[in-house]
Amino acid sequence: MSSDPIHAEVDRRCAAIEPQVVRWRHHLHRNPELPNREAGTAGLIADHLASLDLDAVRTGVSGHGVVGVLRGGAPGDGRVVALRADIDALPVREESGESFAATVVDEDYPGGPFPVAHACGHDGHTAMLLGAATVLAGLRDRLPGTVLFVFQPAEEGAPAGEKSGAKEMLAQGACDDPVPTMAFGMHLGPLPDKHVGYRVGNQFAASCMVRIVLTGRQVHGSTPWEGVDPVPAAGAVQVGIGQMYRQVSAFDPITVTIGHIEDVGRFNIVPGEITLWGTIRCVAGAGMGDVRRRLTTLAEQTAAAYGCTASVEYLQDVPAVHNRGEWIDAVLPTVARVVGEDAVFETPPTLGYDDVSEFVNRFGGVYLMLGAQDGRLADDGGLEPVPGGRGLVSNHNPRFYVDDDALLSGVRLHCHVAYDHLTGALLPRK
Repeated sequence: MSSDPIHAEVDRRCAAIEPQVVRWRHHLHRNPELPNREAGTAGLIADHLASLDLDAVRTGVSGHGVVGVLRGGAPGDGRVVALRADIDALPVREESGESFAATVVDEDYPGGPFPVAHACGHDGHTAMLLGAATVLAGLRDRLPGTVLFVFQPAEEGAPAGEKSGAKEMLAQGACDDPVPTMAFGMHLGPLPDKHVGYRVGNQFAASCMVRIVLTGRQVHGSTPWEGVDPVPAAGAVQVGIGQMYRQVSAFDPITVTIGHIEDVGRFNIVPGEITLWGTIRCVAGAGMGDVRRRLTTLAEQTAAAYGCTASVEYLQDVPAVHNRGEWIDAVLPTVARVVGEDAVFETPPTLGYDDVSEFVNRFGGVYLMLGAQDGRLADDGGLEPVPGGRGLVSNHNPRFYVDDDALLSGVRLHCHVAYDHLTGALLPRK
């Protein structure tokens, strides 16, 4: 139990705002928007932040990013906490079965049309941070520092050739005035409801987008010997990628995934060009350069073996999310007070990525996983579904879902972490 009366007041206000947080989340879920197209979402955020009479609300940061600035009225040491939520959705056709499931199709998105859904929980992240902004704004006279509410677009990656996301927000001064002394955020996912997972070191992997263009010579499908077919080369590159895991240490996990293939032609035309789009993930970020060199060699030499050429580009670099041990030690007492000690556990490495790393790695702080599904901790330390529940469904899956019951825990975590940092109760030991 906490002896600080503000903690109890925070919890009372969080409970009061919970129904609105759920309504926000359902509205956002019904109206998802793809990366760098989050105009409606940004408008909702900006309108609500403006209603809170914050010291500043900045819009249009890195596309549709929104930053709210709340300066507390109590004496303090100048600390500034940045609370971050991502706001974009995914090109996924939703199969969650929710009554508020999305039916949106984006007809104009590059490469589309695409069905759109919040299959990664960003609707919940946004709603939780809106709730935290409401609670903390109501306590501004008792806050001994400043809170930045950072609503970030394009966490899933903007279309190739466009700029957005965390790195671009920072480049455009999102955290220049004032500069955070801590960054904090969390990600909803397939962990037991209202449990918090953490990891010291790399919580999420380093990532980049890959574009491989294989060029042959287009010709009619009835006379393939008169052209150069890049289709077999594309298949061989895919097969070769499956062997790359044997060329790097098994103790430094990587994955290379080709998720989208484009060509220009039809069933009876040998295409002149095929483009492979994919991603590289490395738990140990230092291994990214080695994997890139190997993939470039594989693509170029495989293409040459089929009489084609290959060009390889690496786009949208995202560093690993690195939780330093001293920050984890500092935040865990606050987390345990909010969700209970038995609901806090260490998670294994993951090859997922999140560009919140740009904030956490630069300013210090922590990124956590907040469970929001029907699971439980097993006796062997792993996870298992709750009998009769909906199971544990990974992010980016069409059946991904979030239990609304978890949202209150997320609002409380934002508020308690922010307050504890501003008061000096949550600081890393030097």
